[in-house]
Amino acid sequence: MAYNSKSKKRREAAARKKPGGSNVGDYPNVSKFAGPSGGAPKGSYPINTKKRAKSALKLAHNAPNPAGIKKAVYKAYPSLKKKKNGKKK
Repeated sequence: MAYNSKSKKRREAAARKKPGGSNVGDYPNVSKFAGPSGGAPKGSYPINTKKRAKSALKLAHNAPNPAGIKKAVYKAYPSLKKKKNGKKK
């Protein structure tokens, strides 16, 4: 069944109004997102590259559950996790 583009845009517009959802729909070719694990809408906080994962960590404070975003990023990129002394692994 074909996807109705108007209804998709309507869903994206509604999702952009939710906390942490300002970039929903901006990444059509990305399949890996951390947003849903942090309580943000699907399609937010892309983590398909290490650079985007770092950005998701920096912006996690905007999500309803920042710990969920961080958990998803660290699961995908364990090298970004800091050691107990504050340095990266």
